[in-house]
Amino acid sequence: MAQQADLILHGGEIVTVAESTGSTASSESDARRPEAEAVAVAVAVAVAVAVAVAVKDGTIVFVGPRQEALDQWRGPHTVVRDLEGRALLPGFVDAHGHLGGIGLQATIANLLAAPDGDVTGLDSLKDKLRDWAGSTVGADSEWIVGFGYDDAMLAEGRHPTRDDLDEVSTDRPVLAIHQSFHLGAVNSLGLERLGYSAATPDPEGGVIRRRELAVPPAHGEPDGVLEEKAFTPASDLALAGLPERAQLMLFITGAATAASFGFTTVQEGGTTLANLKALRDTAAAVPFAVDVVAYVKAGEATSSALDDPIGVSDEYVDGVRAAGVKLVLDGSPQGRTAWLTAPYLTPPAGQPEDYCGYPAERDDAVVAKQVSTAVERGWQVLAHVNGDAAIDQFLRAVEAAGPGRRPTVAIHAQTAREDQVEAFARLGIVPSFFSMHTYYWGDWYRGTVLGEERAAAISPARWALDRGLRYTSHHDAPVALPDSIAVLSSQVTRRTRTDGVVLGPEQRVSALEAVRAITLDAAHQYGEQDRKGSIEVGKLADLVILSANPLTVDPEAIRDIEVVETIKAGTTVHPPAPAARASATPATAPTPQWGCC
Repeated sequence: MAQQADLILHGGEIVTVAESTGSTASSESDARRPEAEAVAVAVAVAVAVAVAVAVKDGTIVFVGPRQEALDQWRGPHTVVRDLEGRALLPGFVDAHGHLGGIGLQATIANLLAAPDGDVTGLDSLKDKLRDWAGSTVGADSEWIVGFGYDDAMLAEGRHPTRDDLDEVSTDRPVLAIHQSFHLGAVNSLGLERLGYSAATPDPEGGVIRRRELAVPPAHGEPDGVLEEKAFTPASDLALAGLPERAQLMLFITGAATAASFGFTTVQEGGTTLANLKALRDTAAAVPFAVDVVAYVKAGEATSSALDDPIGVSDEYVDGVRAAGVKLVLDGSPQGRTAWLTAPYLTPPAGQPEDYCGYPAERDDAVVAKQVSTAVERGWQVLAHVNGDAAIDQFLRAVEAAGPGRRPTVAIHAQTAREDQVEAFARLGIVPSFFSMHTYYWGDWYRGTVLGEERAAAISPARWALDRGLRYTSHHDAPVALPDSIAVLSSQVTRRTRTDGVVLGPEQRVSALEAVRAITLDAAHQYGEQDRKGSIEVGKLADLVILSANPLTVDPEAIRDIEVVETIKAGTTVHPPAPAARASATPATAPTPQWGCC
C-alpha cells in the first residue's frame, strides 16, 4: 500500500505541457510529451517509508499509461475517475490580475457590455446603478458605484457625465468606473465630495475633464469625467464607503471566482502595504481556494525605511506570498491615456491633434530609482506599460539597474514596437500581454485609437516567440472577467468583438503556445516552474478539467469550451463542496485601492 494514490484520473485527453530537457522553443511536436493516458495524485498517503515523498500536499506521482497507473497506484481507498473524454490540463496560472478587484467586480454594479454584461447605453447604465443602490450591499454603501462601462460600446459613444449621473441620484455621490479602471465619471455631489471645481487644477498625471475651456486662473467647470490620478481619489473614496461586510469578503470572493475559471494561482497585482496585511490576515482566517502572489506599489515599498517592508519570499504562508513591486508608468490605450510616441488617431475631446497621452511619472530618475532599489533588494519588478513611450521609459530604467535575481515583467505592453520586443529579449524581460484587448477593443483601436497598422500589432505575441521569449498572457481582472478560455481564444484567433475581423493575423499563436502562456510559461514568470505549470511527477497536483481540448478543437470553437472542475493540490476547489465553504471571516478588511489595465 506504499504507492496507493488518492486519485487516478484517466479516460480523457491529458495535456501535460511538459517540455523536453533544455528546450525553450515552442513547438507543436510531441517532443514535450503534451499528452498522457493517466495521472495519479498522492495527497495524504501515510504508510511506509515512501510516504515522505508522496505525502507532500497534492503531489503528482505518476504520469503514464492507464493500466500501469492502475496496477502500481490503485489501492482500496483510491478514487479512480473516468474523465469521459474531457480534457485535463495543468491548473491555470494568472500572470497578472487583481484578486481584490475580482471580488469587487462581483460586488458592485455590473456596467459591462456583452458578452460579460448587458449595458448598451446610458439609460441601461443608469438603471444598473439605480438597481444596485437598492440592493443589500448598495443600500448600505455610502456611494452608488458601478464598474465596467466602455464608452466604445455605449450607444451614445461617450462617457457618462455629471448630468447623466445626477439622474441616478442627487442625494448620494455616484461613481461609474470605466472598464479600464483608469477613468471614471461622478455626479455633481461626487465632485463636491472630491473638492473638484473650476478652480481646481489638473493633478500631475491626471485630467479633470471640463465642460468648456476657461480663461486662467480658472480651469473650467468639471463635466464629471476623471482620468488617472484625478480619478484615483474618487475610486478610493467610493470603494472605502462599501459596507465593511462586503469589504471583508472581497479577497475570498475573488479567489472563488478565479477558481471557477480554472485558475489555481492568482495575483494581487499592485496593492498597498495595508492591503497586503489584510490579505495575509484573510488567508490566516479563511483558507483561499488558490495560491495568491502579491506585489506592492513600488513607490510605497521603495520609500519605506525598512529593508523589506513587503516580506518577499519564495514560499507561501497560508497560501499567500509576496514577490515584489509593481510600477504604473502610464494609463490605458482604450481610454486614450496610455503614453505613446506617436499621436492617437483621434484625440479625446479638447486635446490637440498631436496628443500622445501622458506618463504617470515624468521624472525618469524616479522610475530608475524605484527599479534599481527593487533589484538591489531582490524583489521582482512588474511595470504597467501600455504605450510605447512608457515602455521606452521602463527599458531605460531596467538597463540602468542591471539584471536582478527574479525576472522583470512588462505588464500589458500593448503597443510594444518590434525593436522593444528585441530589447525584452536582450534584457531578459518577460512580456505579459493583455491579449483579450484584441477581442474587446480591437475595433476601437482600428477606428479611433491607433489606426489599422498599429492596431494590428497590439499584444505582439508572435514577435516575442520568434525571439525565443517566454511570453505570458493575462486577464487583468477586474478589467475583464478572469476568463481563462477567453484568454486562450484571444491569442489563437485575435478576432474582434464587434466587426469579427482577425486583428493582425501574423501575431496569432498556436493553441499549445496559448496554453503555455497561462500554464508553464506563467509559472516561469513567477519562478515556480519546478512545482507548477505542467503535469509532471513531483509537481503540485494543480489541475483543470475542461469540456474539450483546446489543442484539438477548431480554433474558433475554443471560446465555447467550459471549465468543468478545478483541482488545487489534489483537492477540488471548483465547484466547491458544501462542507468546504468556510464560515469564518477575517478580522480586518482591505482598503479597496485597485489600479488596473
